[in-house]
Amino acid sequence: ESKFISLHTFLPVVFPSLTAMIGFWATLSLNMPDFTRFGRSQKEQTIGQAIALPLAMAIFSGMSMMITSAAIVIYPNAPASELWDPVQLIGKFQDPFVVAISLFRVAVATLSVNIAANVVSPANDFANAFPKYITFQRGGLITGIAGILVQPWNLLKNPEVYIGWLQAYSGGLGSIAGVLIVDYWFIRKTKLNLPDLYLPDGSYTYKNGWNMKAVIATILGCIAAWIGLVPQLPQLRPLYDYAWFLGVGVSGLSYYLMMKTGESKSGSPISQTSNS
Repeated sequence: ESKFISLHTFLPVVFPSLTAMIGFWATLSLNMPDFTRFGRSQKEQTIGQAIALPLAMAIFSGMSMMITSAAIVIYPNAPASELWDPVQLIGKFQDPFVVAISLFRVAVATLSVNIAANVVSPANDFANAFPKYITFQRGGLITGIAGILVQPWNLLKNPEVYIGWLQAYSGGLGSIAGVLIVDYWFIRKTKLNLPDLYLPDGSYTYKNGWNMKAVIATILGCIAAWIGLVPQLPQLRPLYDYAWFLGVGVSGLSYYLMMKTGESKSGSPISQTSNS
């Protein structure tokens, strides 16, 4: 029997996992401006995103794979659910000192990651949506309460369910990212009109506060990403494995076409959107 995995066997596993992992980090990528806005120059935020974050994640991912692989050798009879969960894996250690140090490091990692990646962005969102009633601190408390109500520990009980969840919302996040990327890089040519962000009638003002082209593009991206989940369309199920990629591609392309159509009629997407 060949020791090599065939491409037919490899692809159905790697792409859903890749989509899930992209979805895992798509949240942080979308709220990266919450952190980069404090950079004093373009160089600072570029170094932070292009070098620091990918390098750190490569190290963490490599360590996770090596530790899990070693755990399989040391505990060959343990179920997979115990080997990929650090807390359950620590429970197999015998030395009390090693257990204490390991649990302390898990606690520090959990707190630091959650504060930076999972609290800052929604806290800002709540504070900006209801500035008269919610401060950043209150937004953080609301985020913590919402996180408990969602009961994320139930997702971690089953790796397949967890990956499915990551795939699902990666499609939605990809649809949002597609619009943002196209708007900044291709429609506005990386030009940010900072004063207009604070003007009620500036170049970022839309009808009733909504850019309906962006909304429609996002919805189209979500439909493309999630259509594989429709039970009546089993032939489209493989599309769901590429949810993030489909969301980005469909939403970005449709937004670009709609904005360019408006530009051809009114001369500029900026002036057109400010008047609509």
